[in-house]
Amino acid sequence: MSAILYWFVLKPISLMPYRALYVISDFFFLVFYHIVGYRKKVVRGNLTRSFPEKSAKEIRAIEKDFYRHFCDLVLESLKNFSADADQLAARFEHRNTEVLDRLHAEGRSAILAGGHYGNWEMWALSAPVHFKHRLMAIYKRLSNAYFDEKMRSTRGKFGLELVSTRQTVEWLEANRENLFVSVFAIDQSPSDPKKAHWISFLGQETACIFGAEKYAKEFNLAVVFGHLHKISRGKYAIDYELVTTEPTSFEHGKLTEKMNAMLEADIKREPRYWLWTHKRWKHKRPTE
Repeated sequence: MSAILYWFVLKPISLMPYRALYVISDFFFLVFYHIVGYRKKVVRGNLTRSFPEKSAKEIRAIEKDFYRHFCDLVLESLKNFSADADQLAARFEHRNTEVLDRLHAEGRSAILAGGHYGNWEMWALSAPVHFKHRLMAIYKRLSNAYFDEKMRSTRGKFGLELVSTRQTVEWLEANRENLFVSVFAIDQSPSDPKKAHWISFLGQETACIFGAEKYAKEFNLAVVFGHLHKISRGKYAIDYELVTTEPTSFEHGKLTEKMNAMLEADIKREPRYWLWTHKRWKHKRPTE
């Protein structure tokens, strides 16, 4: 059934030109937002708690803009099944890559931190050509084996290496002597809130995944943050910013807090481009 869905629905859609995809995206917006109300309660609750200073009218405006972007993101991600390198290069700009080049010249590996903002899937395909380092991203396996394979092959078709969460330590140990950049999404909810680092994020007590800080210190990795932007419909960019070359100089949790503060600033600047359908605040701090 999964193969039928892929070959007779998803793959044909991916072969359409972008202008046709945006017509479908506009239709999806009407369905997802006005008819089905896909996760609207989650989105509105997240926005209201994150921006208590905004009026109901302002929240609705951000909400609608988010759903328009979300539908574009869905169709653009389907396009990735067939997109070639030239199409991606025309739509995704990589800025300040000299930050990464300097680290490579200095023989330093790094962690690249970022969030589910803009179009991270298009970044994954377009990025490898801009890196002198070996580029690896950590991912959680999909329960559907067929689509897990399709996702890995699509994201990796231009050089990105995907490593499952269960194999992260093993991969990092095996590549201590190689120059690499390991990508961490820092805005996912941790599976175990008891092991999370708790911070204030968008005005709310938030459980954070600690892996980026943990591995940066354990393997002495420089840390870079990727600021994603949506320039216009179908056009994106990323700015690379060096966070630190001395991760062990940070007190426990402070590096995690700094990375999340950078993401928070991006979200506050353009809130419509973050993944508000995500149940980011589903955990409560465990009581002692």
